[in-house]
Amino acid sequence: MLDQPLSPRSAREWLTTLARYRDPSTPRSLFELAVTLLPLTAIWALAWAALSVSPWLALILAAANGLFLVRIFIIQHDCGHGSFLKNRRAQDWVGRSLGVLTLTPYAVWKRTHAIHHAYHGNLDQRGIGDVMTLTIDEYRARSGFGRFMYRLYRHPMVLFVLGPSYLFILQNRLPLGLMGQRQYWMSAMGTNAAIAVLVALIVWAGGWLPVLLVFLPTVVVAATIGVWLFYVQHQFEETHWSRAEDWQIHDAALEGSSHYVLPQPLRWLTGNIGIHHVHHLYSRIPFYRLGEVIRDHRELAEAQRLTIRESLSAVRLHLWDDPQGKLISFAEARARYGIA
Repeated sequence: MLDQPLSPRSAREWLTTLARYRDPSTPRSLFELAVTLLPLTAIWALAWAALSVSPWLALILAAANGLFLVRIFIIQHDCGHGSFLKNRRAQDWVGRSLGVLTLTPYAVWKRTHAIHHAYHGNLDQRGIGDVMTLTIDEYRARSGFGRFMYRLYRHPMVLFVLGPSYLFILQNRLPLGLMGQRQYWMSAMGTNAAIAVLVALIVWAGGWLPVLLVFLPTVVVAATIGVWLFYVQHQFEETHWSRAEDWQIHDAALEGSSHYVLPQPLRWLTGNIGIHHVHHLYSRIPFYRLGEVIRDHRELAEAQRLTIRESLSAVRLHLWDDPQGKLISFAEARARYGIA
């Protein structure tokens, strides 16, 4: 039966309830890993074999396989939160290994993502693990060139076409944001070395075509989907931002993350990550239990709902408007505040 409280609970009050969902099941986790990794490998092999029939067929198969690579990333993501396996050491090695497929150094990502969770919604602690978002005043204070560069950064072609490939293929090769710490260099360089070995084996076995038409298209599609999901999980009109003196971590987690409502096949392929408000409020819940939460608690099922159609309009949101407490477009900023 769905829980229907008489009065809404505060974000902090939800923690005790959500703690009931936090324990992972090792058999279930291993099953989820198998039913994701095996199809990913099989479709890669099928795409490779299709190269001898039609490069376009191989490319289509590889691109479609990007959805399974997204799910692999979600499993790596849960490893980073300590919510995938009860054995922490085994969990970290699963995360490191999957990082070779996702081109994401596990320890580096784990740390930067923890910073994202720790400070999400805090206007005074932006910079690591976020989509860069300026306030109206910050944008107004920039030079003409500074405004141009921010507009360029927020352009859909940069955010969703060029940006994802740059982030996963190039930027992830260095521990940016953590450059002064040896353990993160080891994570980045170790992942880079493993990726180099994987690519070398592919080239040795089949030349460069499998790399260019099978391996890379899967990565690029997965990266693009992943960046889009991350964007709409936090960049919606009524999201939550506040200054440090007014910021409260649980309120920011629940109110600053969306519930991205997807059809069931896409929910499965994206590892329920669209139920992001629950994930941010209690990140130790395994991805495969997030669906249970919104089935059991109607209040959470209805909070911050964002449909696919509604999410498309989020692309037009660019600046945080402190007085209104919401994200607005450049056009609205110009009409309301006279800034171009």
